[in-house]
Amino acid sequence: MSAAASDPIIVGNIALSFHRAAAGVARRVLESHGHQVKSVEAKHEELFDLLRNGDVDALVSAWLPSSHGEYLSGYRDRVRVLRPHYQPYCVWAVPPYVPVDEVGEVSDLARPGIAEHMTRAIDGINPGAGISRFSATMVGAYGLDRAGYTFAPGDEEGFTARVDRGIAAREWFVIPLWRPQYLNRHHRLRRLEEPKGLLGTVDDACPVIGLEALDRIRPEAVSRLDALRLGNDGVEEIDTLINVGGLSPLQAADRYLADHHSGLLP
Repeated sequence: MSAAASDPIIVGNIALSFHRAAAGVARRVLESHGHQVKSVEAKHEELFDLLRNGDVDALVSAWLPSSHGEYLSGYRDRVRVLRPHYQPYCVWAVPPYVPVDEVGEVSDLARPGIAEHMTRAIDGINPGAGISRFSATMVGAYGLDRAGYTFAPGDEEGFTARVDRGIAAREWFVIPLWRPQYLNRHHRLRRLEEPKGLLGTVDDACPVIGLEALDRIRPEAVSRLDALRLGNDGVEEIDTLINVGGLSPLQAADRYLADHHSGLLP
Protein backbone atom coordinates (compact mmCIF):
# COMPACT_ATOMS: atom_id res chain seq x y z
CA MET A 1 0.00 0.00 0.00
CA SER A 2 1.06 3.60 -0.63
CA ALA A 3 2.15 6.16 1.94
CA ALA A 4 -1.42 7.48 1.88
CA ALA A 5 -2.74 4.19 3.22
CA SER A 6 -3.77 5.84 6.49
CA ASP A 7 -6.05 8.33 4.74
CA PRO A 8 -9.74 7.64 5.29
CA ILE A 9 -11.46 5.51 2.69
CA ILE A 10 -14.43 7.38 1.27
CA VAL A 11 -17.39 5.05 0.69
CA GLY A 12 -20.22 6.45 -1.37
CA ASN A 13 -23.76 5.20 -1.61
CA ILE A 14 -26.88 6.35 -3.42
CA ALA A 15 -29.09 8.31 -1.03
CA LEU A 16 -31.70 5.58 -0.51
CA SER A 17 -32.17 3.47 2.60
CA PHE A 18 -31.35 0.04 1.16
CA HIS A 19 -28.12 1.43 -0.33
CA ARG A 20 -27.29 2.75 3.15
CA ALA A 21 -27.95 -0.77 4.47
CA ALA A 22 -25.43 -2.42 2.14
CA ALA A 23 -22.91 0.40 2.56
CA GLY A 24 -23.08 0.03 6.33
CA VAL A 25 -21.90 -3.57 6.07
CA ALA A 26 -19.12 -2.60 3.63
CA ARG A 27 -18.00 0.10 6.01
CA ARG A 28 -17.78 -2.35 8.91
CA VAL A 29 -15.68 -4.72 6.79
CA LEU A 30 -13.22 -1.93 5.95
CA GLU A 31 -13.09 -0.73 9.56
CA SER A 32 -12.42 -4.25 10.79
CA HIS A 33 -9.20 -4.20 8.75
CA GLY A 34 -7.96 -1.00 10.34
CA HIS A 35 -9.30 1.59 7.89
CA GLN A 36 -10.94 4.83 8.84
CA VAL A 37 -14.02 5.32 6.68
CA LYS A 38 -15.97 8.38 5.67
CA SER A 39 -19.41 8.11 4.09
CA VAL A 40 -20.81 10.19 1.23
CA GLU A 41 -24.33 10.11 -0.19
CA ALA A 42 -25.61 11.49 -3.48
CA LYS A 43 -28.25 10.91 -6.11
CA HIS A 44 -27.60 8.24 -8.72
CA GLU A 45 -25.79 10.16 -11.46
CA GLU A 46 -24.00 12.44 -9.02
CA LEU A 47 -22.50 9.55 -7.10
CA PHE A 48 -21.08 7.94 -10.21
CA ASP A 49 -19.59 11.31 -11.16
CA LEU A 50 -17.92 11.47 -7.74
CA LEU A 51 -16.38 8.05 -8.35
CA ARG A 52 -15.24 9.08 -11.83
CA ASN A 53 -13.54 12.19 -10.41
CA GLY A 54 -11.82 10.34 -7.55
CA ASP A 55 -13.88 12.07 -4.87
CA VAL A 56 -15.23 8.67 -3.78
CA ASP A 57 -12.93 5.66 -3.34
CA ALA A 58 -15.56 2.92 -3.29
CA LEU A 59 -19.18 2.91 -4.41
CA VAL A 60 -21.66 0.53 -2.79
CA SER A 61 -23.28 -0.61 -5.00
CA ALA A 62 -23.61 -0.38 -8.78
CA TRP A 63 -26.56 -2.31 -10.24
CA LEU A 64 -25.20 -3.87 -13.41
CA PRO A 65 -25.96 -4.06 -16.26
CA SER A 66 -29.49 -2.60 -16.46
CA SER A 67 -30.00 0.11 -13.86
CA HIS A 68 -26.59 1.76 -13.53
CA GLY A 69 -24.50 0.38 -16.38
CA GLU A 70 -24.73 3.57 -18.43
CA TYR A 71 -23.41 5.65 -15.52
CA LEU A 72 -20.26 3.52 -15.25
CA SER A 73 -19.66 2.84 -18.94
CA GLY A 74 -17.45 5.86 -19.62
CA TYR A 75 -14.75 4.90 -17.11
CA ARG A 76 -15.11 1.20 -16.34
CA ASP A 77 -11.42 0.68 -17.20
CA ARG A 78 -10.51 2.89 -14.22
CA VAL A 79 -12.33 0.85 -11.58
CA ARG A 80 -12.46 -2.67 -10.20
CA VAL A 81 -15.94 -4.17 -10.04
CA LEU A 82 -16.22 -6.73 -7.23
CA ARG A 83 -18.54 -9.71 -7.18
CA PRO A 84 -22.18 -8.95 -6.35
CA HIS A 85 -23.43 -8.67 -2.78
CA TYR A 86 -27.04 -9.23 -3.91
CA GLN A 87 -29.08 -9.45 -7.10
CA PRO A 88 -31.72 -6.72 -7.33
CA TYR A 89 -34.55 -6.36 -9.79
CA CYS A 90 -37.29 -3.84 -10.49
CA VAL A 91 -41.01 -4.57 -10.18
CA TRP A 92 -44.40 -2.95 -10.17
CA ALA A 93 -46.34 -4.08 -7.14
CA VAL A 94 -49.76 -3.75 -5.53
CA PRO A 95 -50.95 -4.20 -1.94
CA PRO A 96 -51.76 -7.79 -0.90
CA TYR A 97 -55.49 -7.09 -0.61
CA VAL A 98 -55.80 -6.31 -4.36
CA PRO A 99 -57.10 -9.63 -5.77
CA VAL A 100 -54.64 -11.44 -8.02
CA ASP A 101 -57.43 -12.65 -10.31
CA GLU A 102 -58.33 -9.01 -11.03
CA VAL A 103 -54.86 -7.44 -11.17
CA GLY A 104 -52.24 -10.03 -11.99
CA GLU A 105 -50.13 -8.22 -14.58
CA VAL A 106 -49.41 -4.65 -15.64
CA SER A 107 -51.84 -4.70 -18.57
CA ASP A 108 -54.73 -5.45 -16.17
CA LEU A 109 -54.39 -1.93 -14.78
CA ALA A 110 -55.94 -0.52 -17.97
CA ARG A 111 -58.94 -2.85 -18.02
CA PRO A 112 -62.39 -1.22 -17.74
CA GLY A 113 -63.61 -1.49 -14.18
CA ILE A 114 -60.06 -1.86 -12.84
CA ALA A 115 -58.72 1.53 -13.90
CA GLU A 116 -61.68 3.24 -12.26
CA HIS A 117 -60.94 1.43 -9.00
CA MET A 118 -57.22 2.23 -9.00
CA THR A 119 -55.49 5.43 -7.96
CA ARG A 120 -54.03 6.41 -11.31
CA ALA A 121 -51.29 8.75 -10.07
CA ILE A 122 -48.20 6.54 -9.87
CA ASP A 123 -45.48 7.87 -7.57
CA GLY A 124 -41.79 7.05 -7.85
CA ILE A 125 -38.37 7.94 -6.52
CA ASN A 126 -35.86 10.28 -8.18
CA PRO A 127 -35.73 10.35 -11.99
CA GLY A 128 -32.18 8.98 -12.24
CA ALA A 129 -33.19 5.62 -10.76
CA GLY A 130 -33.57 2.73 -13.17
CA ILE A 131 -37.07 2.00 -11.87
CA SER A 132 -38.12 5.59 -12.64
CA ARG A 133 -36.75 5.48 -16.18
CA PHE A 134 -38.40 2.12 -16.81
CA SER A 135 -41.73 3.19 -15.28
CA ALA A 136 -42.00 6.34 -17.37
CA THR A 137 -41.68 4.17 -20.48
CA MET A 138 -44.19 1.59 -19.26
CA VAL A 139 -47.05 4.06 -18.82
CA GLY A 140 -47.08 4.63 -22.58
CA ALA A 141 -46.06 1.14 -23.68
CA TYR A 142 -48.97 -0.48 -21.84
CA GLY A 143 -51.49 2.19 -22.83
CA LEU A 144 -51.95 3.24 -19.22
CA ASP A 145 -51.81 6.90 -20.18
CA ARG A 146 -54.96 6.41 -22.25
CA ALA A 147 -56.65 5.05 -19.12
CA GLY A 148 -55.69 8.16 -17.14
CA TYR A 149 -52.50 6.96 -15.41
CA THR A 150 -49.56 9.28 -14.87
CA PHE A 151 -46.09 8.68 -13.45
CA ALA A 152 -44.23 11.27 -11.39
CA PRO A 153 -40.80 10.81 -9.78
CA GLY A 154 -40.24 12.10 -6.26
CA ASP A 155 -38.09 11.57 -3.19
CA GLU A 156 -37.74 8.56 -0.90
CA GLU A 157 -39.56 10.11 2.05
CA GLY A 158 -42.62 10.99 -0.02
CA PHE A 159 -42.51 7.61 -1.75
CA THR A 160 -42.54 5.54 1.44
CA ALA A 161 -45.14 7.80 3.07
CA ARG A 162 -47.37 7.34 0.04
CA VAL A 163 -47.20 3.53 0.40
CA ASP A 164 -47.90 3.66 4.15
CA ARG A 165 -50.83 6.01 3.60
CA GLY A 166 -52.32 3.92 0.80
CA ILE A 167 -52.06 0.70 2.77
CA ALA A 168 -53.70 2.29 5.82
CA ALA A 169 -56.63 3.44 3.65
CA ARG A 170 -56.95 0.05 1.86
CA GLU A 171 -56.44 1.97 -1.38
CA TRP A 172 -55.95 0.17 -4.67
CA PHE A 173 -52.73 1.54 -6.13
CA VAL A 174 -49.64 0.39 -8.00
CA ILE A 175 -46.13 1.28 -6.88
CA PRO A 176 -42.88 1.09 -8.89
CA LEU A 177 -40.62 -0.86 -6.56
CA TRP A 178 -37.61 -3.14 -6.47
CA ARG A 179 -36.07 -5.86 -4.43
CA PRO A 180 -34.42 -5.44 -2.01
CA GLN A 181 -36.51 -2.78 -0.23
CA TYR A 182 -38.05 -3.00 3.23
CA LEU A 183 -41.57 -2.14 2.00
CA ASN A 184 -41.77 -5.57 0.35
CA ARG A 185 -41.31 -7.29 3.70
CA HIS A 186 -43.15 -4.76 5.85
CA HIS A 187 -46.33 -4.62 3.74
CA ARG A 188 -46.15 -7.97 1.86
CA LEU A 189 -46.51 -6.17 -1.47
CA ARG A 190 -47.35 -8.38 -4.46
CA ARG A 191 -45.37 -8.26 -7.68
CA LEU A 192 -47.24 -7.86 -11.00
CA GLU A 193 -46.22 -9.80 -14.08
CA GLU A 194 -44.63 -7.56 -16.72
CA PRO A 195 -44.59 -9.49 -20.02
CA LYS A 196 -43.04 -6.75 -22.19
CA GLY A 197 -39.77 -6.97 -20.24
CA LEU A 198 -39.46 -3.21 -19.76
CA LEU A 199 -38.26 -3.39 -16.15
CA GLY A 200 -34.74 -4.46 -17.03
CA THR A 201 -32.96 -7.63 -16.03
CA VAL A 202 -32.00 -9.08 -12.69
CA ASP A 203 -28.92 -7.00 -11.94
CA ASP A 204 -25.76 -7.72 -9.98
CA ALA A 205 -25.28 -5.23 -7.12
CA CYS A 206 -21.51 -4.87 -7.14
CA PRO A 207 -19.18 -2.74 -5.02
CA VAL A 208 -16.94 -0.67 -7.28
CA ILE A 209 -13.49 0.54 -6.21
CA GLY A 210 -11.39 3.11 -8.06
CA LEU A 211 -8.07 1.64 -9.19
CA GLU A 212 -6.12 4.42 -7.47
CA ALA A 213 -7.92 3.67 -4.20
CA LEU A 214 -6.91 0.00 -4.40
CA ASP A 215 -3.37 1.07 -3.46
CA ARG A 216 -4.71 2.33 -0.12
CA ILE A 217 -7.10 -0.49 0.78
CA ARG A 218 -5.67 -3.58 2.42
CA PRO A 219 -5.87 -6.56 0.06
CA GLU A 220 -7.51 -8.71 2.73
CA ALA A 221 -10.28 -6.10 3.11
CA VAL A 222 -10.88 -6.15 -0.63
CA SER A 223 -11.01 -9.96 -0.53
CA ARG A 224 -13.59 -9.86 2.26
CA LEU A 225 -15.74 -7.39 0.35
CA ASP A 226 -15.43 -9.52 -2.77
CA ALA A 227 -16.58 -12.62 -0.87
CA LEU A 228 -19.49 -10.96 0.95
CA ARG A 229 -22.95 -12.24 0.00
CA LEU A 230 -25.92 -10.45 1.56
CA GLY A 231 -28.65 -11.56 -0.84
CA ASN A 232 -31.88 -9.63 -1.36
CA ASP A 233 -33.29 -11.04 1.88
CA GLY A 234 -30.26 -9.85 3.83
CA VAL A 235 -30.44 -6.31 2.51
CA GLU A 236 -34.19 -6.19 3.20
CA GLU A 237 -33.55 -7.41 6.75
CA ILE A 238 -31.03 -4.61 7.36
CA ASP A 239 -33.29 -2.08 5.63
CA THR A 240 -36.17 -3.12 7.88
CA LEU A 241 -34.00 -2.72 10.98
CA ILE A 242 -33.32 0.85 9.83
CA ASN A 243 -36.80 1.92 8.73
CA VAL A 244 -39.01 -0.08 11.10
CA GLY A 245 -36.62 -0.83 13.96
CA GLY A 246 -35.24 2.70 14.16
CA LEU A 247 -31.57 1.69 14.04
CA SER A 248 -28.87 3.67 12.26
CA PRO A 249 -27.32 1.99 9.20
CA LEU A 250 -24.22 1.06 11.19
CA GLN A 251 -26.25 -0.26 14.13
CA ALA A 252 -28.34 -2.31 11.71
CA ALA A 253 -25.19 -3.63 10.01
CA ASP A 254 -23.79 -4.65 13.40
CA ARG A 255 -27.01 -6.50 14.29
CA TYR A 256 -27.10 -8.28 10.94
CA LEU A 257 -23.42 -9.27 11.04
CA ALA A 258 -23.76 -10.60 14.58
CA ASP A 259 -26.77 -12.69 13.58
CA HIS A 260 -25.61 -14.00 10.20
CA HIS A 261 -21.92 -13.35 9.50
CA SER A 262 -20.15 -13.61 12.83
CA GLY A 263 -17.09 -15.11 11.12
CA LEU A 264 -16.82 -12.47 8.41
CA LEU A 265 -14.90 -9.89 10.43
CA PRO A 266 -11.42 -10.66 11.81
